Order: sequence, then C-alpha cells, then structure tokens
Amino acid sequence: MKKVPTLDIRRYDTDREAFVAELGAAYREFGFCCISGHGITAQLIDGAYDAFQRFFALPTETKMKYHIPGSGGARGYTPFKIETAKDSRYPDLKEFWHIGREIDRNSSFAEVMPPNIWPAEAPGFREFGYELFESLDLLGNRVLRALALHIGLPETWFDDKIDQGNSILRPIHYPPIQAENIPNVRAGAHEDINFITLLVGASAEGLEVLTREGEWLPITTEGDAIVVNIGDMLQRLTNHVYPSTTHRVVNPQNANARKPRYSVPYFLHPNPDVMLDPLPQCISADNPCRYDTPISSHEYLMQRLREIKLI
Repeated sequence: MKKVPTLDIRRYDTDREAFVAELGAAYREFGFCCISGHGITAQLIDGAYDAFQRFFALPTETKMKYHIPGSGGARGYTPFKIETAKDSRYPDLKEFWHIGREIDRNSSFAEVMPPNIWPAEAPGFREFGYELFESLDLLGNRVLRALALHIGLPETWFDDKIDQGNSILRPIHYPPIQAENIPNVRAGAHEDINFITLLVGASAEGLEVLTREGEWLPITTEGDAIVVNIGDMLQRLTNHVYPSTTHRVVNPQNANARKPRYSVPYFLHPNPDVMLDPLPQCISADNPCRYDTPISSHEYLMQRLREIKLI
C-alpha cells in the first residue's frame, strides 16, 4: 500500500540535494509529506495542547465571549457547525480558535489582519499558543526553501513573500461522537486555501488523503513527525506542479469515536499583496499555464472564505 513518506528536515543541512529531490517527489505525488527532526519540543506541543483543551472545556457562554460575529472567525473563537466544506451538505463537527500574526498596527496590512484576542480563563494559552505559532512559522519557511530549490527558484525566494503573511494557528476540538445517525465525517473533504499547512500532534486517528488513484489513504505520524501539505494558493502559484490534495477527517471506526479529538493546524499564508500568478519555472509544453486572471492572495482568501461559509 502507498504511504506518505516521513523525511527528516535536518537532512536539508547535511544532505541537501537528495533531501530536496525526495521532498519534491513526495509533494508532486501526494501533496503531503511528514516532517521529522524539526526541533519543536514535546514540552511546547504538550503545553499548547493542554492550554487549548482547558479552553475548550470552558462553559459555552464563556467561550462565546470571544466569538466576533461578522469577522469570518479571523481571530478568537468559532463555535460548532459554522464552517462547512465547499459543496458539502453538512457543517463540520468542530469548534476552533484562531491565533494570527502579531504585526505593527501601523502596517499597511493592519486593516486585513486584526489583532489577536486571548482568553483570560485559560492560563498559558497566549504564551504556548504564540510560541507554537512562531515555531511552526519558522519550520514552514524551511520547508518552502526546499520546495523553492526543487522547482529551480533561489532558496530564499519565498522569504519576503511570507514574512507578513496572514497565517493562522487553529486549535480545533472535535467533540466525542454520541449519536449513531450523524454523517461519518468530522471535517468534510476539502483542500486548504493557503501556501502550506503544518499539522502538529493530532491526538487521534482520522486524517485521510485522497490519492491520485481515487483511494482514501490514512495518515498516521510516527515520533515527532508533523504533517505538512500543499494548499490551493501554492498549487496556483506553481501551476499545479505542487498539488493541493483533497483530505478529510473521518470518525474512527472504534472506541476513539467516543473520545474528543484535538488537532492544531498552522495555515501558512503569503503576505496579503502577493500575486498568485503561475511561475514561469512551472509552465511548460507539458504543463501549460492554467490561470490567466491575476489575483492577490487576500482577494483569493476572501473568495474562499465565502465559499466555506465563514464570511
């Protein structure tokens, strides 16, 4: 059976050429790869999960204090059954929180990147949450450097295009499944919107990726591995050389369906003014340009948030 590979990112410094080739091949095939050796400590990951779980355990009326209607859930709390996968009949069975990048409030991007809000009732939430945000941001930058080299771009090509990115850390709580007659999917089949997504320490099985052959492939990580996948913005920029692969979260077919599931994806976004026009390095006779309408990453994000019913 096919398997999404796990690659040790320390090889980027010790065995760069082979690592870049293997990473690029994994993304061309699956749009997904598991990354180990990243140096993000178990203490940070466990501390963040603990703080997030304490927040989700709070009474609904407390959590709703941090829900900002009309904001598309850009910051703070989004309650159950709001987000709906594109074209899905059913809303997702999850509640979540959004932590964004701390930027200078005089920045030209301040209008589209609101300040963070923090729950006073969950000790450690801010400290662990923002440290995890920054750690995953740095790791994502390293992955993008390798992906740039793989398609013939300078190593640092992405650096100044993501340093003010409208990126999001999203702690998610999927509640235990109680009823027997609800849809079998906690999060409907979808693709991510952004450049790349880094998923740290999913606490239960359930993540599945759709292969080219049309089969659902479960992804389970080993050790410290973080799942990193391509989003639609990078797919568009690379003219589908790096595919944004459909994935979903299904209910486990065992006792774990009766347990809550927590996961913490980090959605790495480009700066709001980055244009997502296909790169010349990714256009060829075999892969002609698929897009002829220019669009900025912010316009693209707004379009997609409407589709998934967040705005």
